[in-house]
Amino acid sequence: MQNTNNLSHSKNLLDPKNDFVFKRIFSEAPDLLCHLINAVRSDQPKVTELEVLNPTIDPQELTGKYIVLDLFAQDIEGTSYNVEMQVRKYKAWSSRSAYYLSRILMQQLAGGEDYQSLKPAIGIHLLDFELFDQPMHYDQAVWCFEMRDRVQPEVILGHELQLNLIELPKADRLGLAKEELSAWITFFEHWHEEVTMAGIAYPPVQEALEKVKSLSADDETRRLAFVRERALHDEASLLKDAKEEGREEGHLEGKAEILLQLLVLKFSPLPAWVETKLAQAGTHQLNLWAANILLAESIDQVFQDPS
Repeated sequence: MQNTNNLSHSKNLLDPKNDFVFKRIFSEAPDLLCHLINAVRSDQPKVTELEVLNPTIDPQELTGKYIVLDLFAQDIEGTSYNVEMQVRKYKAWSSRSAYYLSRILMQQLAGGEDYQSLKPAIGIHLLDFELFDQPMHYDQAVWCFEMRDRVQPEVILGHELQLNLIELPKADRLGLAKEELSAWITFFEHWHEEVTMAGIAYPPVQEALEKVKSLSADDETRRLAFVRERALHDEASLLKDAKEEGREEGHLEGKAEILLQLLVLKFSPLPAWVETKLAQAGTHQLNLWAANILLAESIDQVFQDPS
């Protein structure tokens, strides 16, 4: 169902960084995906035509944990592309990225085929966060990783694997990207700013903005985009809770270990039940027992209930 009321106002537009919206834009308009790839890899021959090999989106994927809605495409030369919008920073992010890109390369070979038939596998990951945040990284936001020699980086082992990363917030702040890539970065960071977007003369970005407006006018698409956004927020909350729980558990383990060492020094040897009791205790109990140990004359007095 279309609902065009007030959709000209930018605040009603869907966010193209929502990976559901991102995949809808570029899977339904492969020509725009060609332009995006060419902007990222401006020093390479232009991609003129490609096929998106996974254009459909299973509704179950929208709520699945740790699911990335990527685009897997192949051009007429057989080169494979994995294009992703990533909004969250995993602890094992680099390992995951290398694994999936290598898997795309491996999937090309059927039994008995020669390695010479392999075509390059190119990753393009647009990051809605800063991956490299050390001081020596502050002035770079567009990265290209290949298999190069450590001593002589100008020597490339081959072109089979390449991973391109764009740190969108940093790239927007620095403004160092080439013209076409800069237009795409502006689109992803400022799609909701009418004046800014009106100043973009690059036609593919204007086409992408019109695609966002069209998707935003569809009630079902808006609902699914909200489902996806809510799932990502829920996932982030679960990860945060797990991290805080892990910190709390580590804090308790540290308290219990210190108390155990004090008990060993004062009352060694200890009964077997002491370690079990310490492992099952909470913060309040550990604090109470730590206070008791100062005046206790026996192990039983340490664990005595003050009531």
